[in-house]
Amino acid sequence: MRTDSSPGTLPAREHLPAGDAGTPVLDVVIPVYNEEKDLQPCVLRLHDHLRRTFPYAFRITIADNASTDTTPQVSRRLEAEIPQVRAFRLEQKGRGRALRTVWSASDAPILAYMDVDLSTDLNALLPLVAPLISGHSDLAIGSRLARSSRVVRGPKREFISRAYNLILRGSLQARFSDAQCGFKAIRRDVAQLLLPLVEDTGWFFDTEMLVLAERAGLRIHEVPVDWVDDPDSTVHIVKTATDDLKGVWRVGKALAGGSLPLDRLARPFGDDPRDREIKDVPKGLARQLVGFCVVGGLSTLFYLLLYSVFRQFGGSQLANALALLVSAVANTAANRRLTFGVRGRGGAVRHQAQGLVVFGIGLALTSGSLAALNAATSDPAHSTELAVLIAANLAATVLRFLLFRAWVFPDRREDDTPSTAVASPASHTPASQTYATVPPAQPYRHHAYAPLPQRPTTTPTRGNDS
Repeated sequence: MRTDSSPGTLPAREHLPAGDAGTPVLDVVIPVYNEEKDLQPCVLRLHDHLRRTFPYAFRITIADNASTDTTPQVSRRLEAEIPQVRAFRLEQKGRGRALRTVWSASDAPILAYMDVDLSTDLNALLPLVAPLISGHSDLAIGSRLARSSRVVRGPKREFISRAYNLILRGSLQARFSDAQCGFKAIRRDVAQLLLPLVEDTGWFFDTEMLVLAERAGLRIHEVPVDWVDDPDSTVHIVKTATDDLKGVWRVGKALAGGSLPLDRLARPFGDDPRDREIKDVPKGLARQLVGFCVVGGLSTLFYLLLYSVFRQFGGSQLANALALLVSAVANTAANRRLTFGVRGRGGAVRHQAQGLVVFGIGLALTSGSLAALNAATSDPAHSTELAVLIAANLAATVLRFLLFRAWVFPDRREDDTPSTAVASPASHTPASQTYATVPPAQPYRHHAYAPLPQRPTTTPTRGNDS
């Protein structure tokens, strides 16, 4: 790739011009394709808004991806007339490709983009980037689906947008509200680690970036926006929707297969309370309780089924003992793997032996309950026996969990390699080579942007370029 500023090239990062006002804090990218009509009004309006409202130095970058009309000429004219405007030409189509290319080359600490039609009201721009400038958030998105948003658009686009976000919530467990709004921002240090993982080069680029960021534990800030639909939009709805669904399938499969090294992105940019060591709080207690309850519920159903079967061939005490023995072995094996995360065969026999001791305690409680029931009535109903056994098992469950946690499967992580150590790259090699390897995360310094370069009070004039 050439590093001159002629049309058809994008300068490397170290050669990206910063403008007369110095290195900008914000770089707003406008990806365009055949937008000769709307480009100039958009840039002039955005430049005027930033000049009046944004307190720091800024840049507006026009990313022309393979336009075939006079868009390149309009871009170069705007670059020549306005010092804060830069124009770049890419010979391949794709909004995602344009954003990744320009964002990767930019020297601004805050990177943003917006659609050329300016459907989103520009008053949301400063609230969008403010949490990124302060270091509070990693990414920021405009949301047309927030309760306080004011949106004007047709029912067809409204239905498609809401249906798409429901699909993302159901298939990829996305928690952000609006993936497709063309109004987003990201910190450059986050982009340097996140963008190499994003494979899509088209309209699904936004969604993929947000899903990966969310799965990695990065903080996404949402801003309600006022949005007016552009009736002259050239977006092909059917093709875009089809490509988006293909992207959902691809990303979902990659996440399910573990081929994405998201551990490299997990909270590398700031202090997170989930990373803190807190004394006197058992590690993993909430997760273990959930796992124990799930296994316990299934074991109880299994136990009751076995008891009902064995009761057909013998007395209540024998049926209870056999059902409890079989379910106890299964319960110990399930809790060993699912609740306490013990893998391999090492110590399995010892764990089962200790589990049988716990079984003996449960047997004593349930057998004693049955004995008390038989002493109270000579011929109890089967439903009464089941009710008594359920109550006795619930009482034994608490004691069983405590014994499992403290005696059978104690937490020995303090003696092992610290869990906060970064895994070697080889252990997280992506299954698909389409995802680039991400460099190790660098510690985020909260005051990296202070002091920020202030925008001059007077608009600088461009000198003669010769």
